[in-house]
Amino acid sequence: MSTVSLDAGPATLDRIRRHLVGLKMPRALEVLEHILRRIERGEISALEAIDSLLGEELTLREGRRVKSALKMGRLLNIKTLAGFDFSFQPSLDRDRIMALAQLDFVERHEVVHFLGQPGCGKTHLALALGVEAVKAGRSVYFATLADIVGSLAKAEREGTLRERLRFLCRPQLLIVDEIGYLPVIPGGGNLFFQLVNARYERGAMILTSNRGFSEWGDVFGGTVVATALLDRLLHHAIVIQIEGASYRLRRHAELIPENTRTRPISAPPPPPRRRGRPPKVRSIDPAADP
Repeated sequence: MSTVSLDAGPATLDRIRRHLVGLKMPRALEVLEHILRRIERGEISALEAIDSLLGEELTLREGRRVKSALKMGRLLNIKTLAGFDFSFQPSLDRDRIMALAQLDFVERHEVVHFLGQPGCGKTHLALALGVEAVKAGRSVYFATLADIVGSLAKAEREGTLRERLRFLCRPQLLIVDEIGYLPVIPGGGNLFFQLVNARYERGAMILTSNRGFSEWGDVFGGTVVATALLDRLLHHAIVIQIEGASYRLRRHAELIPENTRTRPISAPPPPPRRRGRPPKVRSIDPAADP
């Protein structure tokens, strides 16, 4: 194997350094000396050195891309599937959750519903899937229902509702957290319906809620708008019900009233039938689908 001397061609090395600076490859410039010394010691070939140099730079750029995409998608509270304690929630099928991480539901423009009591891991799973989507190069946006409805209401007052809806339709995956935790402002249900209708069969969504679908009339201020929402949100849907206690309160379970510890979320009602298109609701409720 031929070797390379660091002292043999200083002019060439200086030119390489200038090229790396001009190409904005700071990581490659940083590791250049180390890689050249590995060539000198006969540890790697010239081709392996080039591969290593470019790989280092690509890793840096990919890290920057992911960090920027996470920030733009408001995924600031980073959660991972590896960090989820499946042993604490035995009602969840880990393999099925990991299958969602393959992101086929994003390609199919499906809606994933995580239903369960506060603290059972709904938001963690939604965020973790969002992180996986960002790593895979998908565009993602995360917000609570209250934030989304508030932004739509503000845009409506300012005459920019169409632009705001267009903005929220751009991400390939939209994550809407905390449905049912706070009351929706008057007219908010109609605004949210406009968003859901605009994304229907055009973009994937993940929704988390502590309320069963039969309670959505209370959440959105009426059964008419709730039925219209469910008509679209359950047509191409994956429903995951988490029957378990709060992870955050696991050390203080004795302080929680017995009748509120694991109050079950009611099962989803049959989705409204759409003419010519049978509903495609795929339940991931372990009790119903062993």
